Amino acid sequence: MKSITENKEALQRKYLAMIAQFSSHQDEVKAMPPKEFRLKIDDHVDAKGSADRLAMLQEETGKNLIFLSKQDQLVDLGLLEGHIENYIGMTAVPTGVVGPLRVAGIEAKGDFYVPLATTEGALVASFHRGAKVCYLAGGASSVCTNEAVQRCPAFKFENLADLGQFLAWVLPNLNTFQEITVKTSRYAQLLDIKANIEGNHLTLVFEYYTGDASGQNMVTLCTDAICQHIVANSPIKPVAWYIESNYSGDKKATALSFTHVRGKKVTSEIVLPAILVENVLKTTSQAMDDYWRTSTIGVIQSGAIGAQGHYANGLAALFLATGQDVACVAEAATGITRMECNTDGSLYASITLPNLIVGTVGGGTTLPTQRECLELMDCYGTGKANKFAEICGALLLAGELSIAAALSAGHFTSAHRDLGRKKS
Repeated sequence: MKSITENKEALQRKYLAMIAQFSSHQDEVKAMPPKEFRLKIDDHVDAKGSADRLAMLQEETGKNLIFLSKQDQLVDLGLLEGHIENYIGMTAVPTGVVGPLRVAGIEAKGDFYVPLATTEGALVASFHRGAKVCYLAGGASSVCTNEAVQRCPAFKFENLADLGQFLAWVLPNLNTFQEITVKTSRYAQLLDIKANIEGNHLTLVFEYYTGDASGQNMVTLCTDAICQHIVANSPIKPVAWYIESNYSGDKKATALSFTHVRGKKVTSEIVLPAILVENVLKTTSQAMDDYWRTSTIGVIQSGAIGAQGHYANGLAALFLATGQDVACVAEAATGITRMECNTDGSLYASITLPNLIVGTVGGGTTLPTQRECLELMDCYGTGKANKFAEICGALLLAGELSIAAALSAGHFTSAHRDLGRKKS
């Protein structure tokens, strides 16, 4: 058997040989005869268009794409308008359910069956076990404590003096900008403007309330209308400006996560009696406390933003099932989990999500299966976004309890071996 050093050296030689051939590979690609760029952007969704594109793809690639179009018969294709371009069919993701998840929130009060769309075996089982222990403990408390969505345009100037005069004109005009917001959107409300200065670059942070929509498109349209007004009327003109400076944290985990809210801020907690930890989670409160401390040290050493086990697992599955913007998992999965063994042997556990971007109207929530999944939790439509956010918090708390229990008791591997592999 080769030593570790021999294996590493062999792997390094392999990649060095590949890199040495890279230039010849580039020349080979460049020498390929040009083809007609046949695929044109088409945002009209109909059966003929998708069939034509599938036929073209099968001709170009030689692949037989027999399943993509099979879902067409289940969907009114007109419902997909505004959601997709170059439509070729539906990608079906298996959807499971966990629960009842008992939630004691301000908006979410009661028992909920929560749909999760995933291809990862053991995921639904893990969250279901967490939901069960929360249910038997009387339910998880879950509260949405704040909400706002930002868009952060950048303005470039010749010098700092011009920037200062521009900013002095902008800041007193909050009322005007709020009026523009009202004219641009029926739902958005401009809450505040903040400024961040870096040399001759100015970032304005426009913060909005977006109602029951997740709000990214809404705040983009409103901010663009405000910026057009600013550039047209300001006595000092920027050299250039951009609708987003990459400062807002949109679809990114950022260091700003714990200094403000983006989307909805949710915190959830529960106290599990020792007997439930032992009987349902198959471990002890002290073992979970010890694991949580150890894992938090690991998070610190890795440089991750936040400290949690697997928020992204639950969020991605729930977002897929309910028509949320799945890319927002990148920021929504930032947060903190805490577990502490109490003197009576019970376990206190909490999670905090500062960047939960979710909505119950607009976007993918209107698609048929996504709407059904939201309706399953009575979370579709106006007035339901905070309720949905509180359920999200309780769900992730359940997931953290289950994974921490499995890791603390040494059951993590066996669970994935038993549930995450295809049976022969």
